[in-house]
Order: sequence, then structure tokens, then C-alpha cells
Amino acid sequence: MIAFILAAALAAQTIVIREEPVAPYVQADANAGASPFKGDGMWRAFHGSDGVARIVDGTVDRLLVDKRVADIFKSHDIERLRRTLNEQLCYILNGGCSYTGRTMQSSHKDMGIQTADLGALVEDMQAAMRDEHVEFAAQNRLLAKLAAMKRDVVGQ
Repeated sequence: MIAFILAAALAAQTIVIREEPVAPYVQADANAGASPFKGDGMWRAFHGSDGVARIVDGTVDRLLVDKRVADIFKSHDIERLRRTLNEQLCYILNGGCSYTGRTMQSSHKDMGIQTADLGALVEDMQAAMRDEHVEFAAQNRLLAKLAAMKRDVVGQ
């Protein structure tokens, strides 16, 4: 009985994962690196906030175990990555979110990201979008917007 009570008490505890502090910066939607789509079609194609959250979680979870890029993320704040990637996709897909992250260039500064690393990220995101059953055409429309950020991400 005591073991059951202890197990229930432990299960009821809330674990709060906090982001690491960062130096101050100017927050602006323009930092997201792309303008939002018009209308709500893309937001619906990605199944709204729940779908975007699943895609972000699926992408980040894959990145962390993808041998091609996992080392890049070892020393980074994964909670902040999840939050800002969620905001970025929500903003670009016109889901009514604001983007509070840094610019793409400053976010990726000194990470040493190469074109092959970006390709691995895209593949991991595509797998997460497939898991969410996002239609191929909608995936490509989003990836086209994200592709324009390459110059601000690779080689910084």
C-alpha cells in the first residue's frame, strides 16, 4: 500500500523544464525568416496547433538521435528549440502566433551547420510531416519557404 501511495505521489509531481537564459535581443516576427502564408489553408493542412506541435516534437526527437546531426544539438537548449520552432512554424503557417526567437543568422551563429546538416534536418522534418499525414504539396510549400533561410543558417 505504501509503495502504491509513493508511486502515485511521484506520478503526480509536475516536472518543469526551464529554458536556459539568453542575452537580450529584439523580438520581432521578421526574425522567423519568412513571411506567413495567406489564409488558413496551410494551417489546416498541418492540422492546427496540435499537428504543428506533433511535427515539431517528431522533428526534434529525430534530430537528437540522427547520427548525422545529433552532435550539433548536444550543447543546445532543446526546450527553447522546441518552443521557437513551434512558434516559427505557427507564424509561417499563419496560425496566429508571434515568433519570439532570435534571427535565423544569430540563432545559428557558431554552430558550424553545413549544407548536408540542413539536408538531414529537412529529411527528419519530412518524416515528422509524413507521420502527421500532411499532404506532399503542403510539405513542399512549407519547405520552399524554409529553404530561403539556408543562407542565414549554413556556415554561420
